[in-house]
Amino acid sequence: MTWRLENVLDRLSAFDGEAERRSNEEAEVKGDLDPKDRNPFVRGDKPLRPAAVLVPLVNRPQGATVLLTKRTDHLNNHAGQISFPGGRVDDTDRDAIHTALRETEEEIGLAETHINVVGHLDEYVVGTGFLVNPVIGVIEPPFDLNLHEQEVAEAFEVPLSYALDPQNIERHARDFNGTKRHFFAITWNDYYIWGATAGMLRNLSQRVWISTDT
Repeated sequence: MTWRLENVLDRLSAFDGEAERRSNEEAEVKGDLDPKDRNPFVRGDKPLRPAAVLVPLVNRPQGATVLLTKRTDHLNNHAGQISFPGGRVDDTDRDAIHTALRETEEEIGLAETHINVVGHLDEYVVGTGFLVNPVIGVIEPPFDLNLHEQEVAEAFEVPLSYALDPQNIERHARDFNGTKRHFFAITWNDYYIWGATAGMLRNLSQRVWISTDT
C-alpha cells in the first residue's frame, strides 16, 4: 500500500475536528497512573516553554514519506532519540512556523524555500517542559541535506502508509524513576520511534488514515 501526497493533503484540509493539547499520557489507561505521579508540566503545575517542530512530508513518486532525524548520543535532552527537526522558540522568532523552519535549516540544512507549510497538528506537551507546535510542511524532491553533526546523527524517511497505520502504532511501557509509564511507539526497520514523535504521528494518523489503498 502506498499513499499519494495529494490525497493526504485532501484529508488534512477536510479535517474539521477541534484542536486539543496532547501528551504521552494519552497512552495511559485510566487508573494506570496515580495522579501524584503525573508529569507536573502535563498536569499544569509548571509553566511551559514554547517550541516548534517541522513534520516534513516528502512527495516521493513511489508514495509519500515522512522525514525524521536521529539525535546524537551526547545531547543533554532526547539523546539518541528519533525526532522531527525543531526546537525552542527564540525571542526573535516571528511565530511557530518561523521557529520550525529556522531549526530545520540549522539541524538538517534544508532551507525554507524547499518547504511548503500546509498546516499544524495539535500542540504537544513534552516531559521536559515544552509546549510543542507541530508544523506540517511538504517537501518536493530533489533536495540535499547537510546535517548538523553535533546534533543530528542521521536523517531517514519512513513511508506514510507505514508510519500512520494504526496497527503499527503500539502502546509500550517503561519504568521511569520507579514509576511505570506508557507511551506510543512505532518500529520501522532498526528505528524505534517513541514518545512525543510517535504521539504526533498518531495525531496525524487520526486525521488522515483510511483503510483502503490510495
